[in-house]
Amino acid sequence: MSHTVFCRKYQKELPALPFPPLPGKQGQEIQATVSKQAWEEWQALQTRLINEKHLNMLDPEARAYLMEQMQRYLDNEETDQAEGYVPPSQA
Repeated sequence: MSHTVFCRKYQKELPALPFPPLPGKQGQEIQATVSKQAWEEWQALQTRLINEKHLNMLDPEARAYLMEQMQRYLDNEETDQAEGYVPPSQA
């Protein structure tokens, strides 16, 4: 049986991440409070944001922007979207 967590995004028990996705305390908190499904969905949004906004991940401001967007996404707050992105189900 797989390990589950009460996902802060979906507000229900879902399969957990197998390991912390980030180093340190923040990664441990995410592993304890975010489901695998929510994290995978965040990674897809993060990729779209990086690509569409041409973010340079060596830039501390770009990394801070993504961390803010991640927290907003996982807390069910409004996040920026990639301009012109159409989900496959609507294409």
